[in-house]
Amino acid sequence: MIPPEDAPDTPADTPADTSNDTPADMSKATLDARTAHEARATPTLLAVDLGLRTGLAVFGRDGRLLRYRSTHFPDLGTLKRALPRVLTEAPNLACLVCEGDRHLAAIWTRHLPRDAELVWVSAETWREGLLTPAEQRDGPTAKQSADRRAREVIAASGLSRPTSLRHDAAEAILIGLWGALRLGWCERPPWRRR
Repeated sequence: MIPPEDAPDTPADTPADTSNDTPADMSKATLDARTAHEARATPTLLAVDLGLRTGLAVFGRDGRLLRYRSTHFPDLGTLKRALPRVLTEAPNLACLVCEGDRHLAAIWTRHLPRDAELVWVSAETWREGLLTPAEQRDGPTAKQSADRRAREVIAASGLSRPTSLRHDAAEAILIGLWGALRLGWCERPPWRRR
């Protein structure tokens, strides 16, 4: 996935900004703290395939998938107690993209940071945007296609290949990709060539 070009033009006689240059005498601990701070300052998108069996996918501002997983909440009480911890997986959350049970979405929105955008998307909408008509002709075919396409996103993002991938995590990855495309964080899915 290729991020959109958004670097400003600078005149040739303007001195280069060296604030990100690393001084030779900077300690490893200082560098680690600086890297951690920069990671926290980068906006993220959290995609959720809602349910008590929930798929989660976190994307960075560059449109890359950062992490994904599936989790099971045995009941609503467990979900409500776990949400603050789950949301920390997407530091500096800029956008929450949800698909699934709207009642569960209301629970998630109560825990959102004030400045985070909430986007509700139907399965039909994100599938139409990412899958071909043949890939979504019926439910089982759409789930198989989502699994295959999610694996392509995982590979394009440089993450380790999963040995197994639950359908809710696969769909969360594609929901997140749809959201990243919508926000302009990436130009196209990894399987679409120029």
